Amino acid sequence: MKTLKFIDMTLREAEQIRGRALSFKEKLEVARSLDRLKADTIELAPIQGGRADQLANRTIASMVSTRISAAIDISEGNVEETWESIKTARKPKLLLLAPVSPLQMEYTARMKAPALLEAVKKQVAECRYYCEHVEFAALDATRAEAPFLYEVLNAAVDAGADKITVCDTAGIMLPDEFGRFVADVKENVPGLNKIELYVQISDEMNMAVACAAAAVQNGAAGIKCTAVPAGIPTLEELAHFVQVKGVDLDIATQVRTTELTRAVGQLTKLLMPEEEDRFSNVGLGDIANVCLDSNDSIADVIGVVHQLGYDLTEEDNARVYEAFMRVAGKKQFVGTRELDAIVATAAMQVPSTYRLLNYVINSGNVITATANILLEKDGTSIRGLGMGDGPIDAAFQAIEQIIGHHYELDDFQIQTVTEGRDAMGSALVKLRAGGRVYSGNGISTDIIGASIRAYISALNKIIYEEA
Repeated sequence: MKTLKFIDMTLREAEQIRGRALSFKEKLEVARSLDRLKADTIELAPIQGGRADQLANRTIASMVSTRISAAIDISEGNVEETWESIKTARKPKLLLLAPVSPLQMEYTARMKAPALLEAVKKQVAECRYYCEHVEFAALDATRAEAPFLYEVLNAAVDAGADKITVCDTAGIMLPDEFGRFVADVKENVPGLNKIELYVQISDEMNMAVACAAAAVQNGAAGIKCTAVPAGIPTLEELAHFVQVKGVDLDIATQVRTTELTRAVGQLTKLLMPEEEDRFSNVGLGDIANVCLDSNDSIADVIGVVHQLGYDLTEEDNARVYEAFMRVAGKKQFVGTRELDAIVATAAMQVPSTYRLLNYVINSGNVITATANILLEKDGTSIRGLGMGDGPIDAAFQAIEQIIGHHYELDDFQIQTVTEGRDAMGSALVKLRAGGRVYSGNGISTDIIGASIRAYISALNKIIYEEA
């Protein structure tokens, strides 16, 4: 019985799923959950040249036992830099991404066919110089000109790629068409008889799992997926497919299906927190139960935003609506609580006037809660002490001592986004100043720390507007 490989793209697609870039801590939480599932490979997004991306890759590589595959955009060509970020992994792999359809070659890679072919040869060879295992992914392969596609794939194999992925990026093929496509690729790329062929399929027509089945029947060894919905088959869908048809197709999977539901639940809370408590009353009066969907216009959405107390610029309104549409595309309704979170993360992203350095909180049932907080402003450290009715109130009092001003706390929400002893907490703070509402979001394994960060985030927005 053949083991069908599942290559998980959750971390690679996390920004699209979450609607924003993940924090360092969030990336580690996602990696831990995925590692427990024992998919064949965990894919990482291309690094953007920042040290934070490299550090996150390096940390993930050192902490998981699952194979790590670091993606490289062919137009960036940062092979050595990417390799340095994952070389300590137990099972490292480099993944070169290249569009092969005429439109995407020019639009995303800004290359003509001959230039792209040479870049593939050069960069696959460079990847192979650093790493034993190299994958080449032909993006938008189903819309490529067949002779050129075969030429590129043959060149990648000759240059040292030991895994090839063909992508139906547009999701335009029916299952029987995709099966024939995979069979034609196998026939015209002789090297695929000795190496593994993977497929990545868009679920544009809700047929991705059926197309994956057709690909497996025609020789595909692995399927790209995500743990939460992201426009391609999910790990749960593929595991169910193997459970139902595995015996007939003589295939099995090494994924820990007993861990699957729990891990997917954790990842959903972390990457798609808007799914929680969809219609819960959050103390917003008559608009607490307002539900919006993807058919609502920007005027409808911003109208509710105004009712929530926000007065945003046109640019921020556009950012909020864009983020709202990403969320609305994944679910039936968007409630006011989710809209609050969208505003907190999408609107008024400003420079940090104040930055948290450290904090010490003392609290108990026989003492008054106290907070000792150290912030930095313009390179100067400023300490504040506060006492309050609980640790979070004390922390906010300490911050107010530092800034010398009291802002009305319009709303405060906390929730956990992962499970376990090291669970992460998310906090939303809304401050009112000058008749306007400013919101901030904070995430930490310590809910008090998340609350402090959320308060400072909102505070920085107020200071930026008042400057």
